[in-house]
Amino acid sequence: MERQAAPSCEYLSVHQEVVDQVMEAMPPEEELFDLAELFKVFGDSTRIRILYVLFEAEMCVCDLAQLLGMTQSAISHQLQVLKKSKLVKYRREGKTVFYSLSDGHVRVILGQGMEHVTE
Repeated sequence: MERQAAPSCEYLSVHQEVVDQVMEAMPPEEELFDLAELFKVFGDSTRIRILYVLFEAEMCVCDLAQLLGMTQSAISHQLQVLKKSKLVKYRREGKTVFYSLSDGHVRVILGQGMEHVTE
């Protein structure tokens, strides 16, 4: 059987106005790298589970561990990653530390993500 060559364009036409407009709007490489790193944090199902729990309620490590069937150590490790990425915050009440989503942006990201996957 003879292979056919894929059709090709005779003319290469760059739409320079559009290219220039997009280039001007592009964030710096460092910001794009940081955004990619942020989305990597969302790429772990354990962290997503923790974020979803915190979407519903503020909790301490013990409660998170109980709810998710994990060790406190494993939860603490994942919370450190989430804190470093500014996705969760904490407050101390006596000896207990309570975790919650850091701000409304995280709520929007999770809410829209859930909406997208359940469409």
